Amino acid sequence: MVEKQNALDFHQFPKAGKTAIMPTKPCKTAADLSLAYTPGVAVPCLEIAQRPTDAYKYTNKGNLVGVISNGTAVLGLGNIGALAGKPVMEGKAVLFKRFANIDAFDIEINETDSVKLKEIIASLAPTFGGMNLEDIKAPECFYVEEELKKELDIPVFHDDQHGTAIICSAALLNALELTGRKISEIKIVFSGAGAAAIACARLLMELGVGRKQIFLVDSKGVVTVAREGELNAEKKLFMQTTDAKTLADVLVGADVFIGVSQANVVTPLMVQSMNVKPIIFAMANPLPEIMPEVALTAGARVVATGRSDFPNQVNNVLAFPGIFKGAMGVRARRITSEMKVAAATALAGLVESPSAERIIPDPFTPRLADTVAKAVADAWKS
Repeated sequence: MVEKQNALDFHQFPKAGKTAIMPTKPCKTAADLSLAYTPGVAVPCLEIAQRPTDAYKYTNKGNLVGVISNGTAVLGLGNIGALAGKPVMEGKAVLFKRFANIDAFDIEINETDSVKLKEIIASLAPTFGGMNLEDIKAPECFYVEEELKKELDIPVFHDDQHGTAIICSAALLNALELTGRKISEIKIVFSGAGAAAIACARLLMELGVGRKQIFLVDSKGVVTVAREGELNAEKKLFMQTTDAKTLADVLVGADVFIGVSQANVVTPLMVQSMNVKPIIFAMANPLPEIMPEVALTAGARVVATGRSDFPNQVNNVLAFPGIFKGAMGVRARRITSEMKVAAATALAGLVESPSAERIIPDPFTPRLADTVAKAVADAWKS
């Protein structure tokens, strides 16, 4: 576990924060300054005014991502506000640079109204070649992302949804291979029915899971047709006709458990009620739905978590640097379902011999970002 003071010292010293801006051109002489700023800067300005795509030639737009949040769903901390979420957004910018050499600005916005938030983010689009939405709570995040995708001509990606979905799907592909299952025949149970769960379920359907194979459980129980009147549009997509009401009920005979909810909601008896060689992805942070050693003792064949101190960490850094590198490299106007499937498949393929302790690569795997980037770029259809 990270010690509190170590974390605070890391962020404070030798200089506050984790990011800074460095020029890419010399600024040592008066001649340099006359090119970097006035009067020389007017020349590219006029070129861009005539041909907007020239911004990719004369500015950093093509390698610049906006990491944008309103702080309403920060990690496992909840709605702590835009300012308190800034360390996370700075950290995301660091990861973009470290793993894909992409520059990123973190932008924290004090706005919780989804319509106004969308408008503010849309107004920032000229600055960036891509936008990474982060830590915006559901269901507002669905609206903001979908509307921005319609309105803007640059990739918009809500990482809490799609990054988690891509890595989870990659891990599941290898776990299914390891346990001898076919994706078209498995029963999957989700604990949690928010942004990450919905995105995971949707991507798994793209990979071959039938809608009737997916069961969602939210804070009120199993998402069924009997609850239709209280469900939002995203949950309605996964309503089931079943008598099961609780997580324990619906886990009976399940092949896969995917947890994006809260700690300690799964017991050893629940694991034992599942199909043989059950697959457990307990991704709640900082404490998972069931601790890995408890799940393994109860009979789980494969366990993944969201933590770095256990094998098989479902870590979004495996996906988003390569996804943006690939998408921005071909100037994709959006990130499509085909690109997400390609990213998941590429990630899974980086593990040559899956084992119970290794179903997904680690962030320092050679070629990781480049492999994902190529798969994403190849999948883009203009």
